[in-house]
Amino acid sequence: MSARRNLLGLKVASAVRESCFDEGYNVAKLRGDLLAGITVGISAIPLSMALAIAIGVPPEHGLYTSLVAGLLMALLGGSRFSVSGPTAAFVVILQPVVQQFGLSGLLLTTLMSGVFMMLMAVARFGRVVTYIPNTVTFGFTLGIALILATIQLPDLLGLVLTEPMPDFYFAKLWMILRHLATVHWPTLLVSFVSFAVMYAWPLLRIPIPAHLLTIVAGTLLAFLLAHWGYPVATIATSFEYQAPAGHTVAGIPNFLPELVLPWQQSQGEPWSLEMMSSLLPQALTIALLGAIEALLCAVMLERMTGKRYHANAEVFGLGVGNTAAAFFGGFSAAPELARSTTNLRAGAATPMASVVHALVIAVSLLWIAPYLKHLPMASMATLVIIVAWRMCYGRQIIATVRTAPPADVLVFTVCLLLTLMVDMVVAIGSAVVIAALLFMRDIAAMTKVSDITKKLKHVPKPLPEGWRVVKISGPLFFAAADKIFAELDRLAKDQRGLVIHMDGVPLLDAGGLDGFATFLKRCKKRKVELVLSDIQFQPLKAMVKAQIKPENGNFVVYPTLAEALDAVIDSDPRVKPVVEDS
Repeated sequence: MSARRNLLGLKVASAVRESCFDEGYNVAKLRGDLLAGITVGISAIPLSMALAIAIGVPPEHGLYTSLVAGLLMALLGGSRFSVSGPTAAFVVILQPVVQQFGLSGLLLTTLMSGVFMMLMAVARFGRVVTYIPNTVTFGFTLGIALILATIQLPDLLGLVLTEPMPDFYFAKLWMILRHLATVHWPTLLVSFVSFAVMYAWPLLRIPIPAHLLTIVAGTLLAFLLAHWGYPVATIATSFEYQAPAGHTVAGIPNFLPELVLPWQQSQGEPWSLEMMSSLLPQALTIALLGAIEALLCAVMLERMTGKRYHANAEVFGLGVGNTAAAFFGGFSAAPELARSTTNLRAGAATPMASVVHALVIAVSLLWIAPYLKHLPMASMATLVIIVAWRMCYGRQIIATVRTAPPADVLVFTVCLLLTLMVDMVVAIGSAVVIAALLFMRDIAAMTKVSDITKKLKHVPKPLPEGWRVVKISGPLFFAAADKIFAELDRLAKDQRGLVIHMDGVPLLDAGGLDGFATFLKRCKKRKVELVLSDIQFQPLKAMVKAQIKPENGNFVVYPTLAEALDAVIDSDPRVKPVVEDS
């Protein structure tokens, strides 16, 4: 299949089809998928729970997300090595949703975003989202990382906050600073040990996930501190659930998620059209951001393996996974690069590794859940901060700021500040608009008019008195039209005729056509004859469609500059124009 079809077609479940059926599935692939799936599944358990806590919902919802969304995205997606689940990029969007609308609002946002993702895939929109500039991606990603790390500080330091965390980022920082005197040193010690293990363990090169060892070390230390009379906050002290028998139990449930219609969810505000309208911007942002995350992950995996991905299939699988997750208590999910590269390096060969990862999550819910309640909140916050640090593209951002043109640095700065000070919806929209305007400004500056009358390379013979030859280089679109035709007006002043060489004009849009038609009328009024040559296909087609036709004595077109000059010099009416007056 061609690269174009991979990017523009919609072949649902293409990754499974190609890797398992077209190429065949054998024992070696099964062995690699089992090892990779178990490895990623074990490391995903604490991280899924930590991200759910960061959003503001009980940790089991993170496991539900990894189970349902991760399973369906693997089976229906277009990238064979991607592993999906809760992602840090969504936390900043979803946390205010939970604060305002509760779990029901979270599930509604997830459902709507999933539908939007499927529509994007059906509309073959998978490739379009990659047109968002890197500077925009870097800006909102760094903003997300800063906000995400900031909201983890109370759990990381054991702060006692006397009021809810405000929405404004700098107000969050100020509240944390005002409560620094309440730092709980046992919690701080657990955080320190968790960070130390997270960074020191990979240096030993032992094939056990650092996430797992971090949680184990933090939990053991929390047990010791509690034994010595210095308890720290854990999942059991922070969360509880309703057992089937009706009584309340501390920790997380040890049963699989049940199918519940999202609009029948009892926790949070009841669904309404007003609620849907309020959450529509967040759902659209998640759909766009999820598609960006998925395709960036797929691109990086393709570069590492040489295995092509199917853009629209990946977005479609993403949409189905998010839609289904909302019916099982899950929230918005997407492929994540660190999780996916771990999957690849652990030996994954097909999407079955991600299926195994989902099964590991299911096993953890059934048999390991009673032990997960002992995980300290400080260690969970540590994992989220590590994820925030890794997702901010530090090296790329530094390189961009140091080497990129000022316009790119401006777009990055605007996106970052708006993410921190307003929200991601405004940040992404504003930054993309600014980037587009700056890009159009730069392209318009590239479109120029030059007088080539005296250049022997183009005009080897003297022209009759009162004639001038000019060349237009660059796209003739609305942003450049006023400047170009003003310059042509100046060059045509007091001339009998003007030869316009257009082999350097690849594009002529409606603004360019309007400017040309007005310029043609002015030339006709001044009795200045226009001769056009070497018109490329798109501008010629646009002129024909706009019914801009040659007129004898006013406007003619020739296929080459040489023929146009011969016609002017010889005044030979037998030379046939390219576009006839029909």
